[in-house]
Amino acid sequence: MPRAGLNRERVVDVATTVADEVGFDRLSLAAVALRAGVRLPSLYKHIDSLDGLRRDVALRAIHELAAAVAPADDLRGLAVAYRDYARRHPGRYAATVRAPLPGDETHAAAAEAVLRVVYIVLAGYGLDGDDAVDGARSVRAALHGFVVLEASGGFGLPRDVDRSFDRLVQALDHALGSWSAAPA
Repeated sequence: MPRAGLNRERVVDVATTVADEVGFDRLSLAAVALRAGVRLPSLYKHIDSLDGLRRDVALRAIHELAAAVAPADDLRGLAVAYRDYARRHPGRYAATVRAPLPGDETHAAAAEAVLRVVYIVLAGYGLDGDDAVDGARSVRAALHGFVVLEASGGFGLPRDVDRSFDRLVQALDHALGSWSAAPA
């Protein structure tokens, strides 16, 4: 009989907490079971596998990231919300990087919600079509690189990290503002 109060949703809740504490790459069923106060085999009443649980954590995290960036209507708002989410939830943020598997429409739809916000911001620069795809990839690469380096202690120089982040956002703003004038 399943433990009272333990269900799939609760297992994902516990897994997201564990991921934030130890890192998404170190998420294990043993750690989730320990945190949930159950034996490892008990988890299988609620999930199919570690891969399935990782997918569920990724879905949860992508939905949370989409909600965090949704109010953004400009690049700065998007960048700040993105960075804040990554700082508050490092394990969950790492789960958002995982691309949906082919045929996983639920995961693809969740990722699309974040991309929609990015495309709205890029439309403010007059970017659409292939230019918007290139712009979205550039924004994601820049923000992801910054938050991962920041989280891993990669910014050891004696300079305010917030100032560097502001400069990155300014540089992206400048690049996107002149994007359509750039040669293909």
